[in-house]
Amino acid sequence: MCNQKGGVGKTTTTINLGAALADYGRRVLLVDFDPQGALSVGLGLDAHDLELSIYNVLMDPSLRAADIVQKTPIEGMDLLPANIDLSAAEIQLVTEVGREQALARILKPLTADYDLMLVDCQPSLGLLTVNALTAADGVIVPLECEYFALRGVALLQETIEKVRDRLNPELEIEGLLATMYDSRTVHGREVLSRLVEAFGDKVFHTVIGRTVRFPETTVAGLPITSFAPSSRGASAYRQLAREVLARWEPARP
Repeated sequence: MCNQKGGVGKTTTTINLGAALADYGRRVLLVDFDPQGALSVGLGLDAHDLELSIYNVLMDPSLRAADIVQKTPIEGMDLLPANIDLSAAEIQLVTEVGREQALARILKPLTADYDLMLVDCQPSLGLLTVNALTAADGVIVPLECEYFALRGVALLQETIEKVRDRLNPELEIEGLLATMYDSRTVHGREVLSRLVEAFGDKVFHTVIGRTVRFPETTVAGLPITSFAPSSRGASAYRQLAREVLARWEPARP
């Protein structure tokens, strides 16, 4: 999940898409790769109390990612947690050989255990985000339905192209996800229309609307699919999960 703009629904999407995919029988690992630790907090962890986080695995070769994987309240969905310590990794990795591949190295031993891994990136295009893009097969771009959000996509595309050329030739934008959509506003409808105009089939059919339910789920430490399973938000993320599976697993029914 990548977008250099903050507050667009990256963490909300990571948690709720992951939970919906787990509900459909997939083994899912969520990777918190944002020093703010919002993904970990959103699943009920106290990020400040973490003894070991993804930062320790990045910095200590004797530690394995499997050693710090945490269970979540959702069966089939695990978490690699993070906290503010991760902010130091950006500085410490600069002098490392192969610094862009650090995340890929620690995730590789886990690939046999999971069907999908969802990485929640920080809102920047720094070294941590480049690490995530180097490790990834594809990028989902959550995008708030407002005008300035469209302008930021060009910069993100440029970064993705550089990573593809130099580090990860398989990398593609899997889809753009319209979030915080309000169909009652002309502005929201116009932005969504322009998004489809500019990116065509890359835009997911699923649109995530605004709802007070999402902040409530953060307080509860649960995905919306568990907290309010019959809500529009839960329905939207289940629909998104089906779209993602149709794009990523074309051989499956």
